[in-house]
Amino acid sequence: MSSVYGKVYLVGSGPGDPELLTLKARKLIDNAEVIVYDQLPGKAILDSMPEKAEKIDAGKFAGDHRLTQSEINDLLVAKAKEGKDVVRLKGGDPYLFGRGGEEAEVLVKEGIEFEVVPGISAAIAVPAYAGIPVTHRDHASMVTFLTGHEDPTKEESALDWGYLASSPGTLVIFMGVKMLRRNMEELLKNGKNPETPVALIERGTRPDQRVTVGNVANIADIAEKAGVKAPAITVVGDVVNVHRILGTQKV
Repeated sequence: MSSVYGKVYLVGSGPGDPELLTLKARKLIDNAEVIVYDQLPGKAILDSMPEKAEKIDAGKFAGDHRLTQSEINDLLVAKAKEGKDVVRLKGGDPYLFGRGGEEAEVLVKEGIEFEVVPGISAAIAVPAYAGIPVTHRDHASMVTFLTGHEDPTKEESALDWGYLASSPGTLVIFMGVKMLRRNMEELLKNGKNPETPVALIERGTRPDQRVTVGNVANIADIAEKAGVKAPAITVVGDVVNVHRILGTQKV
């Protein structure tokens, strides 16, 4: 690693509630020279970025990428080679569907020092805020995390829908709003009980969080009627039934 280069911190900001930022994440954000950020951290966290920092919006939504991943990689390298310390600020955890691993590999290749700062993952925190424990002794002893936004033009899915449909545990699906109907159809086609409960949690842990509940057979229609929009986490499994008991509690 070159001593003349700056250092890059791959920082997870958690699911959106600013009080769920780790102490280390808060300190690094406050002292950063450059912050390359996504939109997923949410307005409260993004508004708290210091004025003195150079702030670069690298936000990516389905169909709307300000910068490609390759451009983001190049940007991190360029800023570090200017001798600056850089915070790459991501929603949730940088290594869980955050592409942080790819960025870290590029930094190693370029001889740039980096550090990963894990964040509280939306996979667990968002359902929790909605009154849904992803595991529960009476309902599920395993949980599977998956991305629900594969390229629809791909000839073959990288997901094993047969396994996912037969899993007795909880499925937590990231980035699944756009492909919700297709994903539910895949589960049904592979034998998932159509009455299996499903919850869609929009803007989880934030003041405007919204939870929409249905089942594998009808959640796509319900979501369309309700106007569900990303960012949202999809939870599939019997643990969703606990929402009726715990979802009324204030957190």
